[in-house]
Amino acid sequence: MTGQAGNGSGNQSPGVGVYLIEKGLPGGPLLDEERLIADARRGDVTAYEELVRRYEALAFRMAYLISRDAAEAEDVAQEAFIKIYRTLDRFRPGSPFRPWLVRIVINEAHNHRRALQRRGALAERFLLEQHDQDAATSPEAAALSNEQHALLLEAIAQLREEDQTVLQLRFFMDLSEAEMAETLRCPPGTVKSRLSRASGRLRQVIEKHYAGSLLRGSGGTANA
Repeated sequence: MTGQAGNGSGNQSPGVGVYLIEKGLPGGPLLDEERLIADARRGDVTAYEELVRRYEALAFRMAYLISRDAAEAEDVAQEAFIKIYRTLDRFRPGSPFRPWLVRIVINEAHNHRRALQRRGALAERFLLEQHDQDAATSPEAAALSNEQHALLLEAIAQLREEDQTVLQLRFFMDLSEAEMAETLRCPPGTVKSRLSRASGRLRQVIEKHYAGSLLRGSGGTANA
C-alpha cells in the first residue's frame, strides 16, 4: 500500500529507520506526527510511508464497515491514501489528521460503492471478516459475539447513509466525540443529536428484525 501511495518512488527511499536518524527524531510512535506531515507535504515519500503505516489499519477498518467486503475495502483504502498524498497541500497544519483521513476514506468508500452499483457489480455481503489484532474496537463492539457483530452490521446497513456513517464511527471506529465532529464537519451538539436519532432508528430495525439475536444479552448496544 505504501508503495502505491508514493507512486512507486518509495522503493528508492532510504527507509523509515534511516529517515529517523537523518531527521534526528525519536523512532516508533514517538515520532512527531506534525513533522511527518510537514515533511510529506514537501514531497518526502518516506515520511508519508510512515503516516500510511500508522493509519492503514484504521483506513481499512472504516472502508470495510461501508463495503463489508475485504478486497473492496483494501482497494478503497489504497485509493484514499493516494488521494491523501496528492491533496496534502489542502490539509490545514495544526488540525487533527485522523478525522481528516477518515473523512476522505468515507467519501472514497461511498463513491466506490455507488460506482459499483451503477455498473451492477456490487453484491451485498454480510460475512464478518477477521480483523488484525491491532484493529481496536469500541467497548460496545467488543462486547458483541462474532454473530451479533455481523448482525449489527447488517442492521446498520438498512439505515440511510447518514445514519450508517455516524453509527459506524461510534460503534466500530472508537473516535471521540470531538473527532466525530471534525470528521463529519459539524458541531459536537449536532453529533449528539444525529447519533441519538440514528440509534433510535437502529433500535426500530433491531426490534423488528433482530430482536431475538441482538437484544438478548446486548442491552447496552441496543440502547446505544
